[in-house]
Amino acid sequence: MNNFTIGKYLPLDSFVHKLDPRTKIIMLLLIMGAVFIKSGWIGYFIILGFIALSLILSKIKISYVLNAFKPLIMMMVFLIVINVLVIKEGNLIFSYGFIKIYDKAILDTLYISVRLLIMISASTILTMSSNPLDLTVGIEKLLKPLGRFNFPYEDVAMMISIALRFIPTIIEETQKIMNAQRSRGVDYEEGKIKEKIQAVLSLIVPLFSTSLNMAEDLASAMEARGYIPQEPRTRYRDLKYNIKDYIVFLIGVLLVVLLVWVSYYAI
Repeated sequence: MNNFTIGKYLPLDSFVHKLDPRTKIIMLLLIMGAVFIKSGWIGYFIILGFIALSLILSKIKISYVLNAFKPLIMMMVFLIVINVLVIKEGNLIFSYGFIKIYDKAILDTLYISVRLLIMISASTILTMSSNPLDLTVGIEKLLKPLGRFNFPYEDVAMMISIALRFIPTIIEETQKIMNAQRSRGVDYEEGKIKEKIQAVLSLIVPLFSTSLNMAEDLASAMEARGYIPQEPRTRYRDLKYNIKDYIVFLIGVLLVVLLVWVSYYAI
């Protein structure tokens, strides 16, 4: 858990770090939508190439991105197993008792794995290359048009920012609780599955209590600094687009257009 990277910000001097957070958020949304375009493996390789280029331009080590997958390995394995066993389409390639595996199930499972790889990588690059404060302002600016419909866009932006900010904090608190319980004899690695589940469940109460205390401290700190929801506020530094942001946004649109073209004409 010490290597958990989602939600952490790395203050580096790179091309991606200097982009407007709104540009990076829009690019993330474009990539999230692009992975569901039925462009086949050609489309996935194009997106992965774009992710690799973004990683190079951000100067973020690939090990940081790989660390983001560690907490999600069990979930990914579970999804893969369920898909392989549930999907009964295509040609039968393996059969043993009630277990029957079809080629389409394996292909769909590979598609899901690549989609998760792309989405997690893109999200990690966004959070590691964007200052949490700038990210909050960026989300707020993008949601501002919804204010005409009485949508509390500022509150939503603040909640998203706080959630991203406290992911690594909660992980660190979980690690502290696990170390404290290990010192009292709790073993998270040995024993039967039932004992492991009970050991993990023993984390819930202290972690929930710690989270409530952190939320209360944060609320008190925000009140002490004069934070009032839905009241107009000024900014020390306002966000402004520059030529780099327009170029990146254009590249993102062209990427989606290319994937749509691949889905219609190249497959």
